[in-house]
Amino acid sequence: MRRSKAISATSLVAVSALVLTACGGGNGGDGGGSADLAGMAEGKAQEGDVFTLAEVEEMDPVTVAIDEGFTAYNNRTADANTSYNNYVMTPVLAAPTLLDGNNKVLLNGDVMESIEVTSEDPYTVEWKIKDGVKWSDGEAWNCDDLYLSWLAQSGHAEGFNAASATGYDLIQQGECTDDLTFTAEFDEPYVDYMGLFSAGAVMPAHIVEQEAGVDDITSVTPDSDNIGDVAEVWADGFKGFDEEVMPGSGPYKIKSFNRNTETVVLEKNPEWIGGKGGPSEVTVRAIPDTQAMVSALENGEIDVAASTQPDGTAADRLQALEAQGVTYGSAPQLTYEHLDLNFERIFADEAARKAFFAVVDRQDIVEKLVSGVQPDAEPHNSITFFQGEEGYEDQYSDKSGQGPEEAERILQEGGWEKGDDGIYAKDGERLSVSISFNDNLRRKQTVELIQSVASQAGIEVREDQDPNFLAGRVDKGDYDIALFGWSSEPYKSTQRNIYTTGGPQNWQGLSDDAVDEAYNKATSTADEDQALEHYKEADAALAETYATLPIFATPSMWGFTGIDRVYMQSYNGALWNVGEWEPAE
Repeated sequence: MRRSKAISATSLVAVSALVLTACGGGNGGDGGGSADLAGMAEGKAQEGDVFTLAEVEEMDPVTVAIDEGFTAYNNRTADANTSYNNYVMTPVLAAPTLLDGNNKVLLNGDVMESIEVTSEDPYTVEWKIKDGVKWSDGEAWNCDDLYLSWLAQSGHAEGFNAASATGYDLIQQGECTDDLTFTAEFDEPYVDYMGLFSAGAVMPAHIVEQEAGVDDITSVTPDSDNIGDVAEVWADGFKGFDEEVMPGSGPYKIKSFNRNTETVVLEKNPEWIGGKGGPSEVTVRAIPDTQAMVSALENGEIDVAASTQPDGTAADRLQALEAQGVTYGSAPQLTYEHLDLNFERIFADEAARKAFFAVVDRQDIVEKLVSGVQPDAEPHNSITFFQGEEGYEDQYSDKSGQGPEEAERILQEGGWEKGDDGIYAKDGERLSVSISFNDNLRRKQTVELIQSVASQAGIEVREDQDPNFLAGRVDKGDYDIALFGWSSEPYKSTQRNIYTTGGPQNWQGLSDDAVDEAYNKATSTADEDQALEHYKEADAALAETYATLPIFATPSMWGFTGIDRVYMQSYNGALWNVGEWEPAE
């Protein structure tokens, strides 16, 4: 595939990133009569590769339910990084690019003039901002904000606690060539440059300057004496909600946040220069129980039920509400459910990892827990690629689900011996492990299915359900086995963060030379064909480590009433184009 040099609001050219195209939409479930869900996956004013918010009339307030609550304005710190913060902040914090329902990468024409590769050697990219874009407090949204985003996520200075440095770390020193232009010279070609400064990444530089006592953020470098003050504000100054230091730069801003009820209210950004319509207010509620979420929609308590946790019974109930004017949708997401094994504990032993894989019957899990939402669902067999995408190959069918007898054979060959209690042990340590997960019924059921097979193989599997697991433990590696989902932007390079030695999100302690080499080669080429081959190598090498077991690609499930069109974007949620929602006819 030929890589284009630029994308701009006036010259509509192809996006150059490796985009996941097969799993984002256009095939939603039937619901609401003859609703055209495929048509809802694009913005109303979207043209070519540019998104601008359509001019529509303002409508009454709406209430949207998601599975878990909002917790942090700055979602780019490692201790706050969740999909649910992202769902809320996507319409609040403007970004140079955004994704439509088909996972197509689009220039945000409301705030950007262009993003352009200006030089191949040295590899240089220029972001040019539109004049007149403002934060809700009246301050300019400009190059200072992009500079801060680079500084905080570059990995070149300590204290920022950024969730990811991928791509930013290849820029030794960003530069504001003028108030509206950020220029970055990369150490090596970076094919996923369109993914930098994406949703939620661009924080208010003027607030950080104010709180850190800095006159000009662009004068601060990773080596500056005051870098620690800036890092402290960026990493810790945006917890909870304080309206004075948390303005909006997108079409909405946060009006209020109630941590106790896990409810956040958005209102229109008075300084927004794009389309002025959409709901006057958006209340976002956390309803972890999908059945309760459906009941809330049925009873008129909410207008949109947007769940990333598939539940066949809830899906049936949503579809049954068609007579009440409810439109139902379901589509594969850029999210996969998986099991991570901790190399710092008992799973440092390869035979233990292989035996555990053998007792996980993924086909049974999919049939019992997912097929009610997506009838054609099947086990997911890749970490790097999604089903239907170029590069997807089955890496895991021959490594999992072989049953208890095969698991015992693996253990015995690996020097494990069955004890009098029926549990295998080695060097005095019993093969007794916990699967840790958050407050989620489907994950509890997943563990129960695994337990039933593992017990036959002499492996004791305990349930460790902790509502705070994703908020305080997983990023510390506090688990034997972690059961959760990774939600991915359509850029492969972000995976390097998770699976390479010392990566900031490599919480399981994986270190493998073949994996490191493949990912490093993939992220250091601007040739997309070469990058694809290296990502395939990474995928195969990762499977051979028996470090992480994908279970299924998680389908979304949503229903709405009283609104003309809602499409749940697979990474940014239902609010990606909330500013152009209108009342249903």
